[in-house]
Amino acid sequence: MNSNGSDLLHRQLDVLLRTGKVLMENAADTSRTLRTMKRVAKWMRLPEDEMHLHITNKMLMVNISNAEHSYTKFQRIEREAINFNVLREVSRLSCEASEKNYSLEEYEKKLLTISESKRYYGPWLTALGGGLACGGFCVQFGCDWVAFIYAAIAATIGLRLRLLLNARGSNEYVTIGVVAFVCTIMAWCFGLVSEACQGTILDSDTPWHPMLACALFIVPGVPLINFVSDMLVGYLHVGWMRALKTLMILTAMAFGIAFAIQVCGIDDFIRDLPMTPHHHYSTYVIAAAISAMGFSMIFNTPRRLLWAVAIGGVIAVCTRNVIYLGPSSGNFGLDMGPVAGTFIGSVFISIVWCLAVRRLHTPHQCLSIPSVIPMIPGVLMYRALFGFINMHGVVGEVTFAMMNAIQASLIILFISIGVAIPNIFFRRLIS
Repeated sequence: MNSNGSDLLHRQLDVLLRTGKVLMENAADTSRTLRTMKRVAKWMRLPEDEMHLHITNKMLMVNISNAEHSYTKFQRIEREAINFNVLREVSRLSCEASEKNYSLEEYEKKLLTISESKRYYGPWLTALGGGLACGGFCVQFGCDWVAFIYAAIAATIGLRLRLLLNARGSNEYVTIGVVAFVCTIMAWCFGLVSEACQGTILDSDTPWHPMLACALFIVPGVPLINFVSDMLVGYLHVGWMRALKTLMILTAMAFGIAFAIQVCGIDDFIRDLPMTPHHHYSTYVIAAAISAMGFSMIFNTPRRLLWAVAIGGVIAVCTRNVIYLGPSSGNFGLDMGPVAGTFIGSVFISIVWCLAVRRLHTPHQCLSIPSVIPMIPGVLMYRALFGFINMHGVVGEVTFAMMNAIQASLIILFISIGVAIPNIFFRRLIS
């Protein structure tokens, strides 16, 4: 290979690695990253049988080798964020490169524009979306609309604080602990305000429910679902690293909440909260749509897709409730329990989006994840946390805490599996 050919190849490999870097830094799963990089390599006319790609959670590697030459390039993954619009635009660019016969310069320019593009939602609008999402969670846990406002305000301020601390370079896990502490304290204060203002517009019949929902924007749903997806298709190293990161985030979040509970001397009121939904179905439809759209704003889903995500959240939650509830709780449904209901709801909406992604020209991940987030089992998570904190040696305390922890973990795991399995198998079928 002459020097001009060698220079071109090195440049192509650099561009290929930058494509993968942009995807991994914005929360793409490993399968999507590899699939997109292979599509770009095919457009570059790189020999598929001579190319080798390797991905870890912090490094990308590509090698081109034949009987005469071997070229290897590395690219470090510098940061981790969640930006579904970037995933969508890079996926579209990788397809357009062949369809419109882009030059390498055109592709590089467009990729740079995508990677440096501003978010659709500014910091305060993102925080407001997250706050409304947590308010929607609170309604699903049984609160009234006054408590919805309390939860939304606490979560909005907490998320804005998180964005501010992240922008100033604070340690990620310290930030999560501080934000969880602040959100819980604020929700507790709103509960005191509600009790002090009985009979006024500030009075809520469910003043303590916002404590269950105000910090749920921290729950790492995207890394968790990516972990399951990576594990199912055999990318074990990346999958385990994402699982470890998820565990670290949840630990930091639990520490902040637990510290707030101890500081405020909050009683274990969660033990007495009913798990069975008691609002009218229409209320859950509104709450699910609000939560799904709110999380979409955190994930920077394009504005034109918010309606689709809202419908997806409604479908997922209503499917879950029909499977979960039944005559034993005085509701309409199949009475199969929360784990089965959550799993079937996740599978169903994942299949729906598998069939719709080509029409909407959007990756499956950008639609399915915000749709299933409203099913996170916040009451069970808090019951487990309170159970562990308030142990006094009484018989059954460990059993109570572990039972709720296991059930919450199973529901979250089955949400992830329900999203990942249809995406893996139906995508192949559709392709």
